[in-house]
Amino acid sequence: MEARLEAWDAKIEEFAARANGARGQARIDLHYHIDDLKVKHAVARARLDELKSARNGAREGIKAGLEIAWNDLETTLRGLGL
Repeated sequence: MEARLEAWDAKIEEFAARANGARGQARIDLHYHIDDLKVKHAVARARLDELKSARNGAREGIKAGLEIAWNDLETTLRGLGL
């Protein structure tokens, strides 16, 4: 999961670099998506960090939250063709 998050972060940064070449409304729209991706990435990262430090009893609830955040980020990345 760590490696996947790092790979997704690299894709987001690459997407951001390409978006900087866009102009007008397209640039605004792309940066909206980038901001959204960064928030979703941060949430997934936070959930993974929580899971790593959680005690056994709390792991199931945290794991469910991680799966939701993970799927949300993955779906958004795929929807943008990344």
